[in-house]
Amino acid sequence: MWTDSGIGLKTEKPHYHGHRDRLRQRLLEKGAESFADYEVLEFLLFGVNPRGDTKPLAKKLIETFGSLAEVFAASPDELKQVAGVGDAAASLLKLIPEAARRLTKDAILEQPVIDSWDRLVEYCTIVMAREKIEQFRLLFLDRKNRLIADEIQQKGTIDHTPVYPREVVKRALELSASALIMVHNHPSGDPSPSQADIAMTKEVKEICGKLGIELHDHLIISKTGNSSFRQLGHL
Repeated sequence: MWTDSGIGLKTEKPHYHGHRDRLRQRLLEKGAESFADYEVLEFLLFGVNPRGDTKPLAKKLIETFGSLAEVFAASPDELKQVAGVGDAAASLLKLIPEAARRLTKDAILEQPVIDSWDRLVEYCTIVMAREKIEQFRLLFLDRKNRLIADEIQQKGTIDHTPVYPREVVKRALELSASALIMVHNHPSGDPSPSQADIAMTKEVKEICGKLGIELHDHLIISKTGNSSFRQLGHL
C-alpha cells in the first residue's frame, strides 16, 4: 500500500496498518471471541507499540510461555526476558488479569456468595490458579453470606503453606464474620487434598463450631481444576 509522503513522493505504508484495521473491524463486528489467542495479545500490544508490527511479539509470547493464560500469569521480569517486551508492555500484560479479578469479584459481591458459587470458583481460579507458590486465602461472610473481606492469610513454598487454625478463627472474630470459606492453591496442578489439608480443615471446623462460625467449604484451586472439601465429604 502506498501513501503520499507530503513532499510529492509516494512511500509504502507498512503492511500491518491494513491488518490492524481489519482486526479492529472484526472485533466490532464479530466480537473478541473471534480472535485467536495470539491476536488477543497482538491487539493489546497496539496500545504500547502504535507504529510497529505486534504480531511477531504476540506469537513469541505464546510460544515462550505456552498459552495466553500463562503469558498473563508471568511476572514482569519473566515477560521482559522476551525480546521486544519493555516496561510498558509488561505493565499492560499484568493489568489485564487484575482487571479480570476485579470484574469477577464485583460479580460475586452482587449476591450471597453461596448463591453464586460458580462465580466464586471462577474468581478464585483467576487470582490463584497460576500462582507459583502456595497461598492460603480466607473469604469472610456476614449473616447473609455476603462477602465482608477477602484476605490472603499466608504464603508458603511451591508445595506447602503453614496455616494456624486459631489465627483463622481469630480473624473471623475480629471481622464479626458469621461464616468463612477457606481457599488455597496447588501450584503442582493436582487439586487433591493432602492428609495435612484434611486434618487442618477439621481442626478449623471444630474451633469455628464452638464459636458459632460456619465453615462453608475449603477449596483447592489449581490450573487443571479444583476440589471442594464439602463435595469430597471432608466437611
